[in-house]
Amino acid sequence: MKKIPLTVRGAELLKTELQQLKSVARPQIIEAIAEARSHGDLSENAEYEAAKERQGFIEGRIAELEHKLSVAHVINPLEIHAEGKIVFGATVTLEDLDTEEQVRYQIVGEDEADIKSNKIYIGSPIARALIGKEEGDVAEVQAPSGVREYDIITVEYI
Repeated sequence: MKKIPLTVRGAELLKTELQQLKSVARPQIIEAIAEARSHGDLSENAEYEAAKERQGFIEGRIAELEHKLSVAHVINPLEIHAEGKIVFGATVTLEDLDTEEQVRYQIVGEDEADIKSNKIYIGSPIARALIGKEEGDVAEVQAPSGVREYDIITVEYI
């Protein structure tokens, strides 16, 4: 079975969502289904159909989260001993060699990736180009606009 890499924060987010679905959303939808049933004829009851559809979504998400957590490989960036190399969980500061603009990214798992929070998926083109490199190296990233070059300024495990 393939392990899913997650940071400690990513695992906590999934656990929190799972807990919320089980303790809040599931009981609410059970109540909504019971309420819709009390309205009589189920064949023409839109509330009942909507509640059943929502229940299916919730149960599917619960199963998905339980599976992901069961095969998760939780990695704490603070415990990484990569000797300056960029690995999963590392936070890197890059400088675009064309624009001299600096950006800072953390390399994370698929479920915790959020470009607005500067968290990039390990399978993304930029993350794949960075893995294994270290401070002072130049990473070439194949972007839709062509090849972009980034100077690696810092590598941190935070």
